Amino acid sequence: MSRLEEIYQDKIIPGMMSEFKYSNKMQVPKIEKIVVSMGVGMAAREKKLIEGAARDLAQITGQKPLICKAKKSVSNFKLRQGMDIGLKVTLRGRRMYEFLDRMISLAIPRVRDFRGLSPSAFDGHGNYNLGFTEQMVFPEINPDQCEATQGMNVALVTSAKTDDEGRRMLKLFGMPLRDS
Repeated sequence: MSRLEEIYQDKIIPGMMSEFKYSNKMQVPKIEKIVVSMGVGMAAREKKLIEGAARDLAQITGQKPLICKAKKSVSNFKLRQGMDIGLKVTLRGRRMYEFLDRMISLAIPRVRDFRGLSPSAFDGHGNYNLGFTEQMVFPEINPDQCEATQGMNVALVTSAKTDDEGRRMLKLFGMPLRDS
């Protein structure tokens, strides 16, 4: 069992049961999955970029990424239907908790000029989205072997019904959310 999984079982469930007056511990929200995605628009011109981004994303998440293809052709972007334009990884279970732990304790503090995560990035149903401008904040990535800096989006999908429940749960996990 990973460190954050133990924290969830030992501290978050009892804390949220008393705070939100849940009658059953199954009512306590949990993180269902984490989706990490990269849009690699420049890959339409250079095939090598998507291979490098896929390698980096696999190192960061510990799982092989799914290559997303363009659904429509857009002539302004020199994009054809079926071209590789993005990558995504869906993490669940043990890998999800290990990624979340590395992200909270190692990657987020390495972001330049970091003043806390935005508390308004919730979607109304307790899910949280955050973006990184470059993949080099993760310690698994060697900057010398990186061809291009690439941004990425991390979506934390929870079973929370409201933003307040999701916000409180993520704060208890140790997410450095700014006060609103």
